[in-house]
Amino acid sequence: MNSASNEHFIVRSPEDFGRAIAALRKARHLTQAELATHSGMSRDSLAQLERGRQGRSIDLLLRLLRRLGATVTVSFELPRDDA
Repeated sequence: MNSASNEHFIVRSPEDFGRAIAALRKARHLTQAELATHSGMSRDSLAQLERGRQGRSIDLLLRLLRRLGATVTVSFELPRDDA
């Protein structure tokens, strides 16, 4: 029987954003190199993003959204096999 696992991340900082990307990548069993290649970026850039170190634009975007009263969440549903 298939069921879904839902994950939700509240994103308040570039570090939160990076953790969400890393969790999504790992849940889909992708390496940093694989995701980077599919995304048109280097593995080093993706690693920096996952650590929250390439977050200047992300930080600005989050501050703008917070100023406008928005809450940023990242969510995904991952199929899971139940035996």
